[in-house]
Amino acid sequence: MKQFDTDILILGSGGAGLFAALHAQAAAPQLRITIAVKGLLGKCGCTRMVQGGYNVALAPGDSVERHFMDTIEGGKWLSNQDLAWMLVTGALERIRELENELGCFFDRNPDGSVRQKAFAGQTFDRTVHKGDQTGIEIINRLAEQVWARGIERLEDHRAVEFIRSRDGATLAGVLMIDMRSGEFVFVRTRAVLLATGGGPTMYRYHTPSGDKSCDGMAMALRAGLTLRDMEMVQFHPTGLLAGGGTRMTGTVLEEGLRGAGGYLLTGAGERFMQAYDPRAERATRDVVSRSIFRELRAGHATPNGGVYLQMHHLGADSVRQKFKGMVERCADCGFDLAGGLVEVVPTAHYMMGGVVFDAQCATTLPGLFVAGEDAGGVHGANRLGGNGVANSTVFGGIAGDTLAAWVPRHGYFATADTDALNAAMARCTRPLHQPSGDLEAIRDALAEVMWNDVGILRDAEGLERARRQLGELETQLEQTGVDGRDLRFNLSWHDWMNLRNLILVSRAITESALLRENSRGAHYREDFPEAGDLDTSEYMCLRLEGERFAASRQRVQFTRVRPGESLLEEESSAVSMK
Repeated sequence: MKQFDTDILILGSGGAGLFAALHAQAAAPQLRITIAVKGLLGKCGCTRMVQGGYNVALAPGDSVERHFMDTIEGGKWLSNQDLAWMLVTGALERIRELENELGCFFDRNPDGSVRQKAFAGQTFDRTVHKGDQTGIEIINRLAEQVWARGIERLEDHRAVEFIRSRDGATLAGVLMIDMRSGEFVFVRTRAVLLATGGGPTMYRYHTPSGDKSCDGMAMALRAGLTLRDMEMVQFHPTGLLAGGGTRMTGTVLEEGLRGAGGYLLTGAGERFMQAYDPRAERATRDVVSRSIFRELRAGHATPNGGVYLQMHHLGADSVRQKFKGMVERCADCGFDLAGGLVEVVPTAHYMMGGVVFDAQCATTLPGLFVAGEDAGGVHGANRLGGNGVANSTVFGGIAGDTLAAWVPRHGYFATADTDALNAAMARCTRPLHQPSGDLEAIRDALAEVMWNDVGILRDAEGLERARRQLGELETQLEQTGVDGRDLRFNLSWHDWMNLRNLILVSRAITESALLRENSRGAHYREDFPEAGDLDTSEYMCLRLEGERFAASRQRVQFTRVRPGESLLEEESSAVSMK
């Protein structure tokens, strides 16, 4: 086993990881900072795939108070309000940093101001964008700065386990696998930022990149950390439904299409969203996804099993100009977005749940910090479109500043627990010593049970069925081997580890969904359709103890505004007094 030492190890190279690296390097250039990524820096992960944009209250008439209230109400009053406030206020600073310091160039109005478009679930057009390729613009500029500043990289390295110190008091480092050689690498470090992103690829239809398998959340569970809101899995309403088993199925067609006035139609060509919500197609993602799913269940589907998205009534030339990337992507799959109809289906997109953390991005394990989609509490029951990349960059920057200050004062190279290291390696190599099996069959079975029983509409019967089937799949996977003769880029071996993590996190989603006997945001129980009392709102917490989950409920602290109140009223009163 190789060993690699670094002062700060950042797991993940999305918006959170790269921002953290740049902030830490700027604040503490004497520290050795290393980014470890499962693929190639700047070329993988989910931030790069962001199409829609970045929410920030820049325009006259908008305000951080309005953005905050949209975020809290969209999250159905389950958000950690202090973290949500940090999101909406920090976005103002971060968007200027992206443009003025890092070189991002977002679309402008004729007067030179930043152009902001409409996104669903918001009371103001506040989404900054670069066409429909916002994520590529952000990641390209961040990656350029990381390369230019000499921050170290471990590419094609997957993290497999957090390793505590011999006395268990702190984090000693991370066990990794160099995918190019197949060798284990122990990265000894003074502090770790977990920023691998979530990625609910356990569902039949999903948007995240193929390298995503909830690795960070699974590692956090195995390390004994508490996760919250795991039942809250967001389904984007409009995933491309290409048919024929292509990997393009599930790819997001961005929310700006509906924000601009796009229609959703049944297989018979009829609009239906007005019957479900007065905001019609501009309702929040959870409402639109459930509405589509109900239409599908009622037999109103298109030939491939989805619904139609129509844009041509807005003018084909206008659609081609505003959504160039979307038009080209649809054309690649045989659809004419500008002049025809495109088949779409709800697709698993984002996990609002994650590791419990504080305002400095610290966890309960000394030396471990978290930011981005691995962290829970910011979005509550539902993330607003455009708040995701804002979340990653805002808290990534905070994490970088925290690490730069914390490591010189508190960080040290601890002696690793060698028994834990050996046990972790043994768990990873187990399939190499067993007869090869059918991993694809396990993956398909996982996708079916999660889509059917732990998906957009849930009930106790389906969740209990999923709990049993997930346990059976976990046992089946443990008995399944892979060919271990050559470990260099052994994709079957990595698929085995991906499935191990996906099944564990799927179990956590199921347990949390069983615990919540009401319907909030992305979590909808058909046997408990009411939202429950907002004033006594609770969020669900899970810890892994051995092979079983320990669950608890925690009361939401309304630190800034209570249900029925609004910060906008305070803002209005303050303006009147002036």
